[in-house]
Amino acid sequence: MSVDPHQIRAARQGDAALVEELLEPYRQYLKLLARMQIGPKLQGKADQSDLVQETFLDAHCSFSQFRGESEAELVEWLRSILATRLATLCRRYLGTQQRDIRLEQRIDEELGRSTVMLGKRLAVGLVSPESSPSQRASRHEQAVRLADALARLPPDYREAIVLRNLEGLPFKQVAERMGKTEDSAEKLWLRGLTKLRQQLGERP
Repeated sequence: MSVDPHQIRAARQGDAALVEELLEPYRQYLKLLARMQIGPKLQGKADQSDLVQETFLDAHCSFSQFRGESEAELVEWLRSILATRLATLCRRYLGTQQRDIRLEQRIDEELGRSTVMLGKRLAVGLVSPESSPSQRASRHEQAVRLADALARLPPDYREAIVLRNLEGLPFKQVAERMGKTEDSAEKLWLRGLTKLRQQLGERP
């Protein structure tokens, strides 16, 4: 996956269709980050798809202000918009209505760490722990690719992986959340990881 700087410059001139074309590849990645950030306190009060759609609407309205020209810069910009949306959600349900820049910065930092976590917690060897500019760009691309692969899994497989690997729940709680036996939940998780690795070109 790559972003053409010429497309970005053209999109900044007000081409709405081109803006949509640039944003759409990051939908599943942002949905996964939103889910990881919503957490148990806000479950039932927010939907990650709605948050991402709001993020895209904000991005459409302010794309002329985006000054980056690379995929890494685009991803970080979208992530910062999502962080603002998540901070608004937290204020609405957990605290004051007053805007808190520090809260937005903290959430943005957590979303950045979640990008690294996507590869590490799934143990598929995709995300490098290094932090040079080229490696950070590669990490963003890999995280987006991983989120897309997760989205293509059957729902039960995807849910087992998200609960176990990304939310860090023991199999007993994974089973309770999914309404399955512990043995069934573990089998779904194993099958899901196998399919995920196959999609990503890894050996089972």
